[in-house]
Amino acid sequence: MIKLAASLAIGLGSLGPAVGIGYAVGKAMEAIGRNPEAENAVRSTMIIGAGLAEAVAIYAFVIALILALVV
Repeated sequence: MIKLAASLAIGLGSLGPAVGIGYAVGKAMEAIGRNPEAENAVRSTMIIGAGLAEAVAIYAFVIALILALVV
């Protein structure tokens, strides 16, 4: 059961950040396409947001490792 919990933690825990990062990159590309002069501002804001979303996936990975190492 613990192995199942670990696999669900990493699977479901990385699903949200993956969708969020994909959505953020898509919207950033749309914004750059509409306003190319704002490319630097859009890119830096997108990278910060993607980093924050990726942190959630890293937390899920750490929890999955902790659960897997319990047994």
